[in-house]
Amino acid sequence: MTRADKAVLRLASGLFLAVLLAYGLALPMPFVVCLLAVIMLCKPGPPLPMLKGAVVALLLGALLVAGVLMVPLLQHYALTGVMLTGAVLYALFFFGLRSANPLTMILVVSFTLVPVAGVAEQALVTVISVALMVGVLVGVVVNGVSHAFFPDPPERPDSTAKPPPVGREAASWIALRATLIVLPVFVLALSNPSFYLAAIMKTVALAQQAGSARARSAGRELVGSTLMGAGMAMLVWFGLSAWPNLWMLMLWVTGAALWSGARIFGVRASAFSPSFWSNALMTMLILLGPAIEDSASGKDVWQASAKRVALFVGVSLYAWATVWVLERWRASRSQALFFDRR
Repeated sequence: MTRADKAVLRLASGLFLAVLLAYGLALPMPFVVCLLAVIMLCKPGPPLPMLKGAVVALLLGALLVAGVLMVPLLQHYALTGVMLTGAVLYALFFFGLRSANPLTMILVVSFTLVPVAGVAEQALVTVISVALMVGVLVGVVVNGVSHAFFPDPPERPDSTAKPPPVGREAASWIALRATLIVLPVFVLALSNPSFYLAAIMKTVALAQQAGSARARSAGRELVGSTLMGAGMAMLVWFGLSAWPNLWMLMLWVTGAALWSGARIFGVRASAFSPSFWSNALMTMLILLGPAIEDSASGKDVWQASAKRVALFVGVSLYAWATVWVLERWRASRSQALFFDRR
């Protein structure tokens, strides 16, 4: 069994366990727990050691506290609060790129969700904070268990070298691009937090995906992965409609993880990048979780899901336009500087 095969099995088995724990134990916001587990499972390399896990937990706790402190600032000094939020987002993206840390998305999601929830209702802050902390804990546990069942062979010293870190200038540019993608949706969420909470998680995933997307292929990558995730969520929902119970949810989600994971880790050839498929899987979870909650509360699932898909497609189009405009501006600026030097 190759290293890529084991990575796919780790993703599928880890997500299977995450769904079992999140929905079986009725954890708060279970789809957020599953989403954080996917982020942990898609992280390359060995499972997160306990010491690094403690550091991530402490940093996450600090960001949650900072998010709570941002609430009165956003309520009474909105412009200052938004500017400070943008600065923190830029710093998180920048240092995440410089350190090549794939867990940056967890920190960004935490810092953006808590202030928006606090503006809506203080009780929601507690629910989201617990969901995020439990999600990280579940992610560490299922990642460790899946690695125990499907361990990677030890790497040889002369094997593949680690990719070089992103340069300071490139990291600064990509961080700026990601911040400009997330910040407008964050501002919109302050006006209607309950409607835009899921959109914030989707936007953060898009911002991270846009960091590796080129201007020419950004539309296909960003919008295409959103539509693919919506299609996957629809298929899983049809399967659940035939036999709605926890075990079927676990099996359908595991099947989706196997299918997308084979393309994330290169077991199956694909015309799309690994970030396309990981974003599609996360989009599926973000759409599926609220749909399950809507069904349990007796709401119209299809109408609510259609609104979310339309919102996600709109956010994806905005992210594409942002990448295109910024790259065109950067190209014209560098060309003007070239002629000035001559």
